Amino acid sequence: MESSGPVNPALVFSLRLVTERAACAAFNWIGKGEGAEGARDGLDAMRDALSLIDIDAIVVIGETTKGDGSQPQRGERLGRPASSFKADIALDPVEGTSYLVRGLTNALAVLAVAPRGAMMDPGPAFYMEKFVASPPARGRIDPHWPPAKKLEVLARTLGKDVSDLTVFVLEKPRHRELVRAIIEAGARVALYPAGDVAGALMAAIPDSGIDALMGTGGTPEGVMSACAIRAIGGEFLGRLDPQLQTEARAVKEAGIDTARWYDRDEIVASDNVFFCATGITTGLMLEGIERSKTHYKVQTMMITGMTGERQILTSYIPNDRLAAIAARDVA
Repeated sequence: MESSGPVNPALVFSLRLVTERAACAAFNWIGKGEGAEGARDGLDAMRDALSLIDIDAIVVIGETTKGDGSQPQRGERLGRPASSFKADIALDPVEGTSYLVRGLTNALAVLAVAPRGAMMDPGPAFYMEKFVASPPARGRIDPHWPPAKKLEVLARTLGKDVSDLTVFVLEKPRHRELVRAIIEAGARVALYPAGDVAGALMAAIPDSGIDALMGTGGTPEGVMSACAIRAIGGEFLGRLDPQLQTEARAVKEAGIDTARWYDRDEIVASDNVFFCATGITTGLMLEGIERSKTHYKVQTMMITGMTGERQILTSYIPNDRLAAIAARDVA
């Protein structure tokens, strides 16, 4: 891990501006069926906001080719190169694109930051199987166990009956057997079509109404979630799990062992992490944006690893402030 200069925990208050600007930019595309456009606008807003922050960040997880411009490029440098804080960054201007285009709940703008070299490089793996739970479960679950055994041990650890557990699972065809196994074990399933960052955070926060997250979702979302969950002491286990033929071939050629489960602290190897998520549409974790004639009302979760603090901040951003930023960008 590359050494960096001292980092003020208050940096998280600057980083929240990045996700807030992205969320406001993407908000204009809610329910319009153009997820890529919303993500592109959000990413442009993120780049602009990061240019004003004292951080020299390199994108660890992103597209390897130019693509449609809705996701950052892997290896892209953001922020200020002269900054003493050399960092890895993972970001997603619209986590839950399907929510955005359909005007549904749970769309977020998200980023995570760690010291340079601390974030896992997943290579060409786009998908990751995950198990997430709250701090009491840390070190108690063997990821190789079948779902019923995991839930039995988790319930005992949390002092609950299995029937009282609720498990967040993405509503995907690949999860049919998993959903069946969870229900047969006696637990409840909370199915959502997207948004596994919100699901992972809810699973890691005690008494949130979600006791665990299970199943396969995006690798970038997994790494960002692992940063936040390390900061709050929760359990995160991940296994790279290719879902596409091209992805599986690339992962095999890269020599990646898809049978290996990674511990939380292998996915992010530092406590000095920062995480921000801003609601675009209202969901499990955060309120979505509300726009009036004068202001955008936005809500952001901020997590700082060095202090372990988790905060939710509601901000009122004047419309003319965002208009001035947009005008400066065009100029």
